[in-house]
Amino acid sequence: MSTTVVTKVRTPKVRTPVRPARILLHLFLAGAALAWLGPLLWALYSAMRPYAETSEKGYVSWPDSLSFDNFTNAFQQSDMGHYFVNTMIIAVPAVLLTLFLSSMVAFYVSRFDFRLNLALLLVFTAGNLLPQQVIITPLYRMYLLIDLPGITMSGKLYDSALGLVLIHVAFQSGFCAFVLSNYMRSLPHELTEAALVDGASVWRQYWQIVLPLCRPAMAALATLLSIWIYNDFFWALVLISTGENMPITSALNNLTGAYFTDPNLVAAGALLTAIPTLIVYFVLQRQFVSGLTLGANKG
Repeated sequence: MSTTVVTKVRTPKVRTPVRPARILLHLFLAGAALAWLGPLLWALYSAMRPYAETSEKGYVSWPDSLSFDNFTNAFQQSDMGHYFVNTMIIAVPAVLLTLFLSSMVAFYVSRFDFRLNLALLLVFTAGNLLPQQVIITPLYRMYLLIDLPGITMSGKLYDSALGLVLIHVAFQSGFCAFVLSNYMRSLPHELTEAALVDGASVWRQYWQIVLPLCRPAMAALATLLSIWIYNDFFWALVLISTGENMPITSALNNLTGAYFTDPNLVAAGALLTAIPTLIVYFVLQRQFVSGLTLGANKG
């Protein structure tokens, strides 16, 4: 009985030549990344140096010592924990309400055909085109006139977390409704038609069929809304008068003095306030990227 030995012949791999255009592309991407990370790294470098050293040698100098003392002092002096809780009270309900209401509008204008379909979507989207500074005076007076006794600490819509939640929902719903409506239009109509034949109500079509399919788009919008609302300073500055009710962006004001300001301490505080937004982005990174690339391979 004979056995045959099969030997595999390895073919040498042919290395594709590196094109100059690809080298230029990588150099451009590396330069763009350094340009974006440069200010952040410089702020981190400044925050880890004591002010006495930078005032003596200047910021462009080799450090004698690096520590996290400025971060500890910034967190304690600005009472950042209290302002972070205030921000969560504003941001979490605002994001959830915006996604819920805008998804309902998007479902209606994308799954039902009627004469004012496009006009209704344009009305919601047009709200984002109006500058915030234009309506601040009438909005401020309206907030002062609306009484909410027993609901808010101030007894009015002004100087309350509820007022900030409502204004964020009003300004962000148009963009979210526009994005979600475009995504819902790409879903097969046979899904809701089959559910309608089986006797599913409109609410069940929305909640159990269409909305679960919109998770990538909802995750991408949730990431953007969390960052936008968290970083808001304009509405909080105008519609909040009590310092204890302001969000975390106003905590940096507690690090500035009337006659002296430590830039290193402010840099440490700014980096601390940016940590929650980075956490949200890294947690939802996969859903955020998939939501932005939806439909890129279609057609």
